[in-house]
Amino acid sequence: MMEHTQQHRHFLDLGDAGTDAIAAMIADALDRKAARADWPKGQADTDAPLAGRVLALVFEKNSTRTRVSFDIAMRQLGGTVLILEAGSSQLGRGESIADTARVLSRMVDAIMLRTDDHAKIEEMAKHASVPVINGLTDRSHPCQIVADLLTVIEHRKALPGLEVAWFGDGNNVLHSVLEAAGLMKFNVRVATPEGFEPDPGFVEMARSCGSVITMGNNASEAAAGADVLVTDTWISMGQDDADEKRAAMAPYQVNAELMAKAKPDAVFLHCLPAHVGEEVSQDVFEGPQSVVFDEAENRIHAQKSVLLWSFGLL
Repeated sequence: MMEHTQQHRHFLDLGDAGTDAIAAMIADALDRKAARADWPKGQADTDAPLAGRVLALVFEKNSTRTRVSFDIAMRQLGGTVLILEAGSSQLGRGESIADTARVLSRMVDAIMLRTDDHAKIEEMAKHASVPVINGLTDRSHPCQIVADLLTVIEHRKALPGLEVAWFGDGNNVLHSVLEAAGLMKFNVRVATPEGFEPDPGFVEMARSCGSVITMGNNASEAAAGADVLVTDTWISMGQDDADEKRAAMAPYQVNAELMAKAKPDAVFLHCLPAHVGEEVSQDVFEGPQSVVFDEAENRIHAQKSVLLWSFGLL
């Protein structure tokens, strides 16, 4: 992989940035968000630090929040985007990732890739001479977790020692939650059905950093005294055996009974889109402890800081 210079940082996982940089991203996001309160969404920040820069958004998987938030993030930083989708570009018709990375590096200033296999984004980063940012892979979703941490802090919760409870599928979002736990010194209680546990490498990574990671199959135990409750969709795009998986996941729905076991000021997070009535009940999703729409908006502010870090400006 190319050596990372101050002007060339890839953000494939949270560990690429590290504890201090993530803290700096959150602080910058809070400042920039506050400074532009009540402004039109498309108005550039006063300093427009990415004026003249172009970000390529490369989509091999569908997206709403990732697409819109990166686009608006670049506008607010003074830059622009262009969007490439697998169905309408050579990427979807057999051009190698290596060649795509080298071509794009000569035409744009940074690349965001949303794809399936994490090896694809590693290949992109290996051959790109501009920053590459992970907009989601099957392994991890680091941009989402920067937004989640920002949201938790906005709701007056300190990260060190925080008790986060995860319910349902041990997926890519949970992997990034676990990585964040190790870096930012909070604890995670994971409640999943048997056979749906997260990658043990992420569990060990967090534990090696001193975080307490509790693995189990009991949702009530995980929720007891938690500060933050988090879940995600049970059925990802294109997954087979959906009915069987749904049945296994049913005891892990975040509902009023489960929320009642958490701390009275606990908040509920979900990266969206949500299947209300499956992984979360209607009363929790629409209830006063749900901060999912703050969380969704914060994708913009978090990604602005990720972009600035990737360009060596943070």
